[in-house]
Amino acid sequence: MGVRFNGIGIFVCDIKIMVGFYRDVLGLEIDWNGEGPYAEFKHDGIRIMMYERKLLPGYLGTDVSFPTGLNGSFELAIDLPLFTDVDNEFERVVRLGAQSVVSPRNEPWGMRTSYVADPEGNLIEIGSWGKGEPKSE
Repeated sequence: MGVRFNGIGIFVCDIKIMVGFYRDVLGLEIDWNGEGPYAEFKHDGIRIMMYERKLLPGYLGTDVSFPTGLNGSFELAIDLPLFTDVDNEFERVVRLGAQSVVSPRNEPWGMRTSYVADPEGNLIEIGSWGKGEPKSE
């Protein structure tokens, strides 16, 4: 039996802005008083943790580097039931301040997908396999 990941940590420049985005735009629940270098969102099945980048080298005891601009190192993914949900969620989060990266489109492998970025350039995929819905352009 292999390992089971139960959390993802995102190292951020401005924890207050990032907590606000994930709470207010994406709707993740959090109990955080705005203090400290660490915040953890409540999310079924996985912990989403944020740490301030400036503290990481001291914690690890070594230098680290971070991407700038649009971060192509990883993505967070939202899997929705229907193709129309992708369009609706994409429009909603962009209206609330997410950066539009790729507008909703049908992919050759049968998925409808789109991409937005958070305020620090981390990619968030909004997609669907379209269960129960015809796949049309």
